[in-house]
Amino acid sequence: MSAIRKGTLIGAVLSACLLASSVGLCASAGRTAGRDLPKEWSSDWNSPPAELRPLQIVHGLPASETGPEAMTKIKNLGLGGIVCNVAFNDYLKSEQNWRTLIKAVESCRDAGLIVWIYDEDGYPSGAAGGVVLEKNPKFEALALAYDASAPAPFTVRRSYEHTHASNNYYAARRYPNLIDAEAVDCFVQVTHEAYRQRLQEHFGKTIKAFFTDEPSFMAVNIGQLDEAVRKNVRVADAPDENIKPLPSVPWVADLPAKYRQRYGEELLKVRSSLFSGEAASDRKVRTQFWELLTDLFAERYYGKIGAWCRGHNVASSGHILWEEQLVQSVPLEGNPLKMLMAMSIPGLDMLTSDPEAAIHTGWLTASLPGSAALFNGGRRVMTEVSDFSQTMAKQGAASVEQMCTTAAWQAAFGVTEFALYYNRAARPPEDYRAYCDFVGRLNSVLRDAAMRPRVVLYYPIRDIWGEYKPVASRLSLDSQSERAKTIVNSFMSSGQRLTRRQISFALADHELLGSADILDSQLVIKGRRFDSIVVPAGVELPDAAAVRIERFKAAGGQVLTHNDLNNLDSGLRGAGESIVAGRFIRNGREIMLIVNVGDKACNMKVPANKASEWLLANPATGEITTTQANRAEETGISISPRSAVVLVGPMEK
Repeated sequence: MSAIRKGTLIGAVLSACLLASSVGLCASAGRTAGRDLPKEWSSDWNSPPAELRPLQIVHGLPASETGPEAMTKIKNLGLGGIVCNVAFNDYLKSEQNWRTLIKAVESCRDAGLIVWIYDEDGYPSGAAGGVVLEKNPKFEALALAYDASAPAPFTVRRSYEHTHASNNYYAARRYPNLIDAEAVDCFVQVTHEAYRQRLQEHFGKTIKAFFTDEPSFMAVNIGQLDEAVRKNVRVADAPDENIKPLPSVPWVADLPAKYRQRYGEELLKVRSSLFSGEAASDRKVRTQFWELLTDLFAERYYGKIGAWCRGHNVASSGHILWEEQLVQSVPLEGNPLKMLMAMSIPGLDMLTSDPEAAIHTGWLTASLPGSAALFNGGRRVMTEVSDFSQTMAKQGAASVEQMCTTAAWQAAFGVTEFALYYNRAARPPEDYRAYCDFVGRLNSVLRDAAMRPRVVLYYPIRDIWGEYKPVASRLSLDSQSERAKTIVNSFMSSGQRLTRRQISFALADHELLGSADILDSQLVIKGRRFDSIVVPAGVELPDAAAVRIERFKAAGGQVLTHNDLNNLDSGLRGAGESIVAGRFIRNGREIMLIVNVGDKACNMKVPANKASEWLLANPATGEITTTQANRAEETGISISPRSAVVLVGPMEK
């Protein structure tokens, strides 16, 4: 039996029993007859099927590891499937590599495993391993660069040096323009269509989704890699050291025409406002420019891939780049929330397995795709999760306790699909199985449950559009205006405080807010009802959103700033700042996932439900107990360090 099964993660249930005398809690040991999960959930809890378990990311499986025996070994680790691709060597061109992949997919089918297709040779997605630019060099990403020292300060140039394309951990490789419709058509044709031609019979059966990895505009300096790292990066296209870093914005040939069509103005006449200027007219130009680029990216890349996937009975998934950085999001994606809403399974990238990441910036990384799924009317949310940060810092592999707690807090924000970059060989097989069982049990209760946040945190990306000014050096918040700093700091502070106070919330931008309805003193966005909205300091709402906020306030709704968050009550008393909570409902039953991401035990009280009883389910052990409050108002529980517990209420009548 692994350490996770007999160690600290057991504590949520056992400590509840030990605490009974001090907080008036009565909990039976083990399962109690008639006090179990509903029948339709319990079979999955006891033996989670493949679709509820994590997927292992495996690039370029050798032919010797594609047979039924190899896939059975993967299944025996507790995994539900793999995220894979045709081998990176001779990418998309070797028929032998295609035959190897076909054999792997067939073996997964026979073993009862699920397959997702990873859509790139490494990352960032969109290049097809260089094939797109081989087809047509004119498809390369472009930028409008500004050099104040030059007689003609504006120039449109290829965008490669000083960008993510030339500074990532995989390969320095020139990159296509993902707001060029023809370039994206080429990517889909040489990548997605190539998979369809060979594997279509498995689409919607064994093959469930396509995974796109960190595509972006590619027109901003997000920092150079350390030389010690650079020497290990494959160089497909040597960067030109004579290319001067300059403030830049993304460009595509039809952008001036699109700008004129939408706004009735000539972009080239006002392009200086993209780089400088403090007047309202300058901010208006910048806002309009980034709004247009956002829509082009959502339509021409994410929308096109999403439509292709829907047309071929597979889901579109993946994640964006640097979702935890609000300012950097502007030149990378325009509006991350809109990009994620274009996916059927929006996702995130969690590079650390330090559980306390949740209460720092992890909440933003996870709440973006969680909110995208919520407002799409979907439920599934993907995470690409690893202990990359720990291994790069030479701290060794994350412990199974850290892995499970990291999975749990992400599940609290809505994550259901776990794509793993963990090294299977770096930990005992029994620990890997324990982790996969843990995820499967979480999903057995939560995956078919609806997220139930009652608070909106306004996502102020539109305000950052108006404030954003490109710089030649590595982009940081320090390079931006005081108003931008105020907005970002207020937004981040609000999200952190909501998370640390166990307030479940969703992110909504100006478009979502502008389409909201007001019913019974509640804010209704895409059919989801909210009691409160938090608006960061410094925000100027556009008219459509401002009107709805005023109507909501007049109807009795709460409109709060980050200074007013004490007015919100999670109902969890005694929970410290290391407790993260998610709220759900399924088949009329209230569900809470409570996660202790800290290193100290927490004694807390949760609200009693109508029956004054909760089922307390431990995903680490599979044990289920029943809590019963002596008083109608509350139930006391204790949660050990780095552990999680699922509370399931009775059927609401």
